[in-house]
Amino acid sequence: MQTDIDPRDLIGLKAFDSAGQKIGTVDEVYLDDATGVPEWAAVRTGLFSRDAFVPLEPSEVVEGTLKVPFERSLVKEAPDFGVGRHLSPEQELQLYRHYGLGVPGAGTPASDEDMTFGRIAGSET
Repeated sequence: MQTDIDPRDLIGLKAFDSAGQKIGTVDEVYLDDATGVPEWAAVRTGLFSRDAFVPLEPSEVVEGTLKVPFERSLVKEAPDFGVGRHLSPEQELQLYRHYGLGVPGAGTPASDEDMTFGRIAGSET
């Protein structure tokens, strides 16, 4: 994903899966603690549903929507950590594993001391 995008511009975007099916709407954006780069989006998956975290890398913004390169079912099955709080290192590891992604900036296998973790855009901590 482009790194120069303002995370506030992602809020409210409709998110679509790899098949073009609507997943939901971006509720919150979480930033990497070390770099401040947008790392995760919390996508509201339905009117009475929950927010599911989706990785912003390798997702991309295309024509005013967030294109997520995963199937809708995988997104809906993502671990539920609630929103509005800092993601712990353990929670982020669970998300990376859920999506089958390597941890950015970490060697293989991932180790906690090599990683930085997300905070909510606009929060001080």
